[in-house]
Amino acid sequence: MLSTLLLSMPGGSEWILIVLAVLILFGGRKIPEFMRGLGRGIREFNDAKSNVKKEIEDGMNDKEKKAEA
Repeated sequence: MLSTLLLSMPGGSEWILIVLAVLILFGGRKIPEFMRGLGRGIREFNDAKSNVKKEIEDGMNDKEKKAEA
């Protein structure tokens, strides 16, 4: 299974082609905008994930406090 995973990963020349394709499609000026948007999206996803985790933990703590009382 590991050998098929390694065979499916792009190598050095494939990465060069991918980078060139991105440059051609987006242009040099659009790439920073694209990366900023990607960063914002990742940040928002992580914030939402943290909020959900905090709400679940708070709910579990409230349930434990009610059980003790």
